[in-house]
Amino acid sequence: MAAQNSQTQFQDYLPFMANKLGGDGLIDELCNGFNLLKDSDKGVITFESLKKNSALLGLQGLSDEDLKSMVLEGDFDGDGALNQMEFCVLMFRLSPELMEGSKLWLDHVLQQELQDYSF
Repeated sequence: MAAQNSQTQFQDYLPFMANKLGGDGLIDELCNGFNLLKDSDKGVITFESLKKNSALLGLQGLSDEDLKSMVLEGDFDGDGALNQMEFCVLMFRLSPELMEGSKLWLDHVLQQELQDYSF
């Protein structure tokens, strides 16, 4: 039940942040959040780095199982960690209200990621 409460609180803040910061500002904040949570040596969010830094986002009440589930839910490439794109997509998915009204922001993130990997 604690995980659901923490998650619900987090979901409530994303739409507020989107309205206050706009699309680009929200993307910047998500990137900052990723940088706070990532393992500095590996450059991705691992279970260990999420557990170590979860209090920075007010998620200290989540169990190890909840944190592992978050990583697994967002891990699209199956490497056991979250890269920046996976993290941003996960944050949007955790906020249904934001997801409904933010298709353009998600497209922006994906386009940015594709540009970063273009040859």
